[in-house]
Amino acid sequence: MQKNWVIGFARIGEQRELKKALESFWSEKTGFSELEQTAKELKKRHWNYQKETGIGYISSNDFSYYDNMLDLAVAFEAVPKRFEGLSGEELYFSMARGNKDAVAMEMTKWFNTNYHYIVPELSLNDKYKLNASKIVNEYKEAKENGIKPKINIIGPVTFLGMSKRVDRGDTFELFTKILPLYKELIKELSNLDDEITLQIDEPYFVKDLDSKVLSLIKPAYDELANVAKNVKIAVVTYFESANDAVQVLVNTPVWAIGLDFVYGKENVDTVELIAKSGKKLIAGIVDGRNIWKNNIDKSVEFLNNLKIDKGNVIVSTSCSLLHVPYTLKYEEKLDSELKSWLSFGLEKLDELNIITKLYHQIELNEKEKAIYEENKTANKNRLTSSTIHDTDVQNRLKNITKYERADIFEERIKTQHEILNYPVLATTTIGSFPQTQELRQIRRDYKKGEVSKEEYEAKIKEYIDECIVFQEEIGLDVLVHGEPERNDMVEYFGEQLKGFGFTQNGWVQSYGSRCVKPPFIYGDVSRPKSMTLDWTTYAQSKTQKIVKGMLTGPVTILNWSFVRDDMPRSEVSKQIALAIADEVNDLQKAGIKIIQVDEAAFKEGYPLKASKIPEYESWAVRDFKLAVSPAYKETQIHTHMCYSEFNDIIKTIEAMDADVISIETARSGNELLKIFAKVGYKQEVGPGVYDIHSPRVPPKDEIKEQIKALLEVLPKEQLWINPDCGLKTRKWDEVKPSLKNMVEAVKEIREELR
Repeated sequence: MQKNWVIGFARIGEQRELKKALESFWSEKTGFSELEQTAKELKKRHWNYQKETGIGYISSNDFSYYDNMLDLAVAFEAVPKRFEGLSGEELYFSMARGNKDAVAMEMTKWFNTNYHYIVPELSLNDKYKLNASKIVNEYKEAKENGIKPKINIIGPVTFLGMSKRVDRGDTFELFTKILPLYKELIKELSNLDDEITLQIDEPYFVKDLDSKVLSLIKPAYDELANVAKNVKIAVVTYFESANDAVQVLVNTPVWAIGLDFVYGKENVDTVELIAKSGKKLIAGIVDGRNIWKNNIDKSVEFLNNLKIDKGNVIVSTSCSLLHVPYTLKYEEKLDSELKSWLSFGLEKLDELNIITKLYHQIELNEKEKAIYEENKTANKNRLTSSTIHDTDVQNRLKNITKYERADIFEERIKTQHEILNYPVLATTTIGSFPQTQELRQIRRDYKKGEVSKEEYEAKIKEYIDECIVFQEEIGLDVLVHGEPERNDMVEYFGEQLKGFGFTQNGWVQSYGSRCVKPPFIYGDVSRPKSMTLDWTTYAQSKTQKIVKGMLTGPVTILNWSFVRDDMPRSEVSKQIALAIADEVNDLQKAGIKIIQVDEAAFKEGYPLKASKIPEYESWAVRDFKLAVSPAYKETQIHTHMCYSEFNDIIKTIEAMDADVISIETARSGNELLKIFAKVGYKQEVGPGVYDIHSPRVPPKDEIKEQIKALLEVLPKEQLWINPDCGLKTRKWDEVKPSLKNMVEAVKEIREELR
């Protein structure tokens, strides 16, 4: 039978076993050997699931304790100087999470997904050396479990393209230092078996490549493919089309080229080139980024229309299954109609197997026939379901008359300063405070009906009271209610909006041990009633200081959800924007003077091709402005953005027209902020002064230095001071001293400025 291909598999475990093992190890409840044992059990289970489903090419080295880019940096001994002297797991997790003496390495989004990777720090003066033990050992581990796997590694162009130079140069200048390590690695892998299949991931190839980067591809893969005759190299791309790179790759001795036909429709234009070259085509046809059932018949028809010999096609997932939940089998409470439309990681393996068999005209067994029939029925029913369409929402969309606020920023900010009367370098937080075990338990018990509404609300109010008292005690200027009632910044809103569905166990890894459970948007979106009003006004009633209303913006709700695929994303976003606009209006009418509409995921929704960016920016900006369009002149609108390189989108941020934007800058000093000064950005800015993704408590003097660096870029009147993100993942014994140090640092800086 023709083999099929899974680009990569989820590693967190079907019940988040890796998350729990990591956090137990980090809190010193268990040792590293227990963590290793959990990892071994998970890898064995994941390999067996794939083997039992009929998957031909199963990965090794797609597993990681934290992140695959970090793994490769460690394998190349690309270790920043601040971690010198450390080794083993202490070094690895210090690079990822920081320690008491050193800040963690920068973390940012992996292309346009919600997965975060650790950014390698490189320098021309570094001396790199290969340590392939992790890659080699995992291959041997798979063999011991009866699996002969392919080996996954991130390719040289992607590794360099997604790294940063600490000595300010171009990362691609290090190509001649890095390529020999790959050659040495391939040589070492060639000794493992009579034949090795090596998947080299080059998602960077789907970006707009300049001539300099394009010129590296042929010499690199000419060399790599000729290191060892028994190593078959498959260069795999995903998330978009890679036409320019493919035109080069077909002229190298690589064995196969992997293309994403779900998110890179233009990839069909290069199929004939691949066919003429005689290489294998790894055809990504099962969606690795969304949770809707594949239309098996359409996929088979698509494959049949490809102009290439079937014998040279390997049917594949579009990308790693890291980006979707593990399995539907635990979804006992999900509406049966909705559940029938969904497919998670394990279910996608079945789809891949059946598509492969039908494409190659291999008879299905009875179980496969049943799955195939269910697939056809579900796709047919979804087209006509009354659950999806809401004429009231559709009519409201047609009759929008106001898309933005009436007043210009200069007029608004003057009025806001007169009314709100906050000091220079105003201090605040991004919104959330620690989600304690007690909080999670009371929410769970309330959802299960095990505690009364009165008991639940009393506990939430008690937490809000404590948050308000703490913030007043340390002297924060603008307060938050702490968000104790919220499980997740998107899920919380989705649960109160029509058109959203939810899972019990649909967890997806965001970074390290951090998992999110994205809602899915299956139908037209509307807001039946206020979502945040009661808790925000309660918090405001407990203090004379201003309490911010906290909302998640439409573009972030969209980008952090699994989105229906039967309507343009821009139209779904507009529906969500109208719902948020209703909430903004309710809050301000109730006396809430500052409302933060977070667009943490605004940047990650960007298309990877420059030609597609203007369309995205147009509707994304439209919908943020639509969401805040009811705001009065005196209502101050804040927003927050995560992990963004702002140089290329600063004009778009200006166009969003928020009064204050807070951004994550703690791991990058004041570099991200310089673009705001360069373009003459008028609005106020809250650059993060300490990194919340690390358990480390920043000393007061360190925060002072950070603030002074910010003041070199922007005037004090334009700056707010805050942590770089929400504090829900941190513990109170980290949060309290950190915020106290932040407020004390600001007080001392204000005195010095006087």
